[in-house]
Amino acid sequence: MSADTQNIADLSAVNVAKRANIVSLFTSGSTLICCALPATLVAIGSAATLVSLVSNFPQLVWISEHKALVFGLAGTMLVVAGYLQWQSRKAPCPTNPQLASACTKTRRNSLMIYCVSVAIFGIGAFFAFIAPLMI
Repeated sequence: MSADTQNIADLSAVNVAKRANIVSLFTSGSTLICCALPATLVAIGSAATLVSLVSNFPQLVWISEHKALVFGLAGTMLVVAGYLQWQSRKAPCPTNPQLASACTKTRRNSLMIYCVSVAIFGIGAFFAFIAPLMI
């Protein structure tokens, strides 16, 4: 195996984890749309805005009605992304200084995306399952 082929192979694990983290970010975002956005709009007195939003995007009602499915899928994606993130943490970076810099930057960005995804999921879970119990 040539050095260039080895360098590309070394980056593949990091890139797979990065893609999984981006998907988890989008699935976690759906938890905010499902639960946090409506609760926030009602809390700040913008019920008319919520009604307008639902009338323009009726899919929001379906997402809210099926929040267990939305949270299940988002949680599954977070677990998969976390596993891939964990697996790629010790993948070797290439010896080429430019590729090594790109590898390190990709790992850092990937971890940041994953942490943001987990935070978004937590906020959505709070508004979906804990906040209604507090009212």
